[in-house]
Amino acid sequence: MPDLVKFLCNSLLSWLAIQVCLTLVFLLSLHSNQKHLLPDDQLPKTAIILCLRGADPYLRQCLQALLRQNYPQYELKVVVDHQEDPAWNIAIDTIEKLGATNVEISYLRSVRNNCSLKCSSLVQAVSELDDSYKIVALVDSHTVVHRHWLRELVKPLAHPKVGATTGSPWYLPKGKHWWSLVPYISNVSLAIQKYLFGIPWGGSLAIKTEVIRQTGLLDKWSQALCEDIMIRKVLRKYGLRVKFIPSLLMVNREECDLPSLRDQIQRQLTCSRFYHPQPSAIIGDTISSILQPTLVLMCLLWALFTSQWDNFALLLGCYSSYTVGLLWLMLILEHGVQQITRDRNQPLARISFTTIIKLLIGIPLTQWFYGLGLLSSLGMSTLKWRGVTYEVKGPWNLQLIDYRPYQILDQPSDRKLSL
Repeated sequence: MPDLVKFLCNSLLSWLAIQVCLTLVFLLSLHSNQKHLLPDDQLPKTAIILCLRGADPYLRQCLQALLRQNYPQYELKVVVDHQEDPAWNIAIDTIEKLGATNVEISYLRSVRNNCSLKCSSLVQAVSELDDSYKIVALVDSHTVVHRHWLRELVKPLAHPKVGATTGSPWYLPKGKHWWSLVPYISNVSLAIQKYLFGIPWGGSLAIKTEVIRQTGLLDKWSQALCEDIMIRKVLRKYGLRVKFIPSLLMVNREECDLPSLRDQIQRQLTCSRFYHPQPSAIIGDTISSILQPTLVLMCLLWALFTSQWDNFALLLGCYSSYTVGLLWLMLILEHGVQQITRDRNQPLARISFTTIIKLLIGIPLTQWFYGLGLLSSLGMSTLKWRGVTYEVKGPWNLQLIDYRPYQILDQPSDRKLSL
């Protein structure tokens, strides 16, 4: 037992040291902001595609921000799942109030049965673009962008080896639901992982139109569950890369309840398992971030119940150091991110003493949730996403079942997190 205890403690603290190094690398990347934006005559015509199913809490603000971009030639293409969808009237009303003319709204005319509804909408929108559009930008309905968002997203695409650019979501560590802390805590790790592996985020993403055609992305999307994770692997085959833009860390202010959190975790893990460019990294991260601390905690409880006080003291010190170390990394990252989001008029979170205590409790809670979510996703044959069920047999083998237009009843009254 003592040898096992020492091994577990050394492994866990070594993993913490690795996380410290990775966090510092990510923090350094945040200071590589773009200092100069391209002049108007160097900005290519761009189509922003927004796919909607359901009226998310910040949909109106999202549309307003997209229609007020400081960008010379762009058009917003809104694809709503169905004309009966509650998002349809909100979109129409917002467009009319702004008097916007650079926007086109349509509904999903052909629901594909072998991909997600979002991918169906993307395929429809991109297929209808003419050759004048050189860039396609994707955005989610919960993303409220700043005025220079599109300029900053498009600028790096001027480099011939950059095929796509992306930002990353950043959740606020607050809310009336304890479950809202889980996306925040998990996203701290995910944001670093996305940066290191060059994995784009569909909530703030731009791709060259010629790259979409060259790589056959439309064919991939027409068979896929998600649109973003696969892009890095597809582009790499053509010698292209995904460029992460630190200034496009977009704050997500929404909350979640337990059912929506469960669905989100299951879908997130399934998509990562199917489309991640390095699946072995998921296994390693799972063992290091979930299994190791859980084993240490179980051994700690066993040592307590069997009165093995030396082992108990060693395990308690190790587990406490690990948890406090993760909290310290979160607070450092939060400070670094706020320096960027403050300059982009994004909402900021005040980290109070109560929030710190909640985060300490939330760290093991997040580990357990993701551990259970991973186990349940391995044997899961169906997924639910915004009131629609998919039968999932593989990354390119899924079937949409039980389709119906989105209804208000599909979204619980206290659900805030857009999934």
